[in-house]
Amino acid sequence: MSAPRLSREAMFRIILRPVITEKATALGERGQVVFQVAPEATKPEIKAAIEGLFGVKVVAVNTLVSKGKVKRFRGRPGRRSDVKKAFVRLAEGENIDFTSKLA
Repeated sequence: MSAPRLSREAMFRIILRPVITEKATALGERGQVVFQVAPEATKPEIKAAIEGLFGVKVVAVNTLVSKGKVKRFRGRPGRRSDVKKAFVRLAEGENIDFTSKLA
């Protein structure tokens, strides 16, 4: 199966933002990076978008959907949105620097 061809605009629609947490930073030391992605994004699309935007080689993509919590706002019940995260394992020696420009 070949990698999907994506326009630059489509890549930015798939990859929403990097996840910068203590746990995600610890994974970065092991060659993994965590991104919040569009809920309808597939693993091959995520891989193609990461490789296209950052110019790195992706070995594997694992995804999870974190269900939104039920919270109260001014006494009324509400629900946070579901969030899909992609755990991207990079090839040996590759890394993504979020402080520099995109490829």
